[in-house]
Amino acid sequence: MLDFLRDEGINDSLIAEIARIRDANRVAPNMAYRVPTPRFYYYGNDIWEESITALLCGENLLLVGPKATGKNVLAENLAQAFGRPSWDISFHVNTESSTLIGTDTFENGQVAYRHGPIYECAVNGGFGVLDEINMAKNESIAILHATLDYRRIIDVPGYDKITLEPMTRFIATMNYGYAGTRELNEALASRFMVIKMPGISPQNLKKLLRREFPNLTEEYQAQFIGLFQDLQKKCENSEISSKSVDLRGLLSSIHLMERGLEANRALQMGITNKSFDDFERQLVEDVIRLRIPEKLERDRIFSS
Repeated sequence: MLDFLRDEGINDSLIAEIARIRDANRVAPNMAYRVPTPRFYYYGNDIWEESITALLCGENLLLVGPKATGKNVLAENLAQAFGRPSWDISFHVNTESSTLIGTDTFENGQVAYRHGPIYECAVNGGFGVLDEINMAKNESIAILHATLDYRRIIDVPGYDKITLEPMTRFIATMNYGYAGTRELNEALASRFMVIKMPGISPQNLKKLLRREFPNLTEEYQAQFIGLFQDLQKKCENSEISSKSVDLRGLLSSIHLMERGLEANRALQMGITNKSFDDFERQLVEDVIRLRIPEKLERDRIFSS
């Protein structure tokens, strides 16, 4: 990961500081399996430098942005760059404090305390990824207030007060556009440094496609980038919803093409059928048809 950051032109002093911290804070062998190995890299120098600087200063991050901006990819990349074990905590309307810090359970006929992911992250100096934090009820995550501010503690009712290990950081993500989301509690929001995640640029999407599909031809690399931009523009103009503006879906579709599935059928599975409205689906098909010819086979998309 540090080599990737050097290749991307990230500030050398930031990379050197990450390397120093990694050397000084080795992960325990029993936690090594929790250090992520990213499937994708995040591209975007400004966002990288902002997030690294905040984490080096001991801050927690809140990544805000619509779908396909790479919030979870960046969170995973940061945990790997710092060499820290990570815990992914997905929030929903039924999330409770016991879900986060733990609860009583029976073990060998006795009452024992089963640690939650926030507790485990805190004592092991991990990176906790709080996914879609604005999906949970505000009262259920009030337990995090003392964890995320200068106190850096978890007060477990009936048990003990836990002080966070110095390397512990929390990276929250949120998207205002999803159903079930709500305004984030002001007290909770004040405990994060906030980064507004931009959509992926054509230049960074080209880097991603080159890394993922090294044998993709220049012609269709440009067409897939153009297709994604066209869908983004239609979404921004409120012509279609964000359901079909799916970067994961585009990459998965290209993987299907690489396996030999005809291009339009692959894109239908990965992009078009993400919308369940017939009129919107027709609009998406029209956008695809302008970029991708009928019956496009693998040999025209990939070089041998």
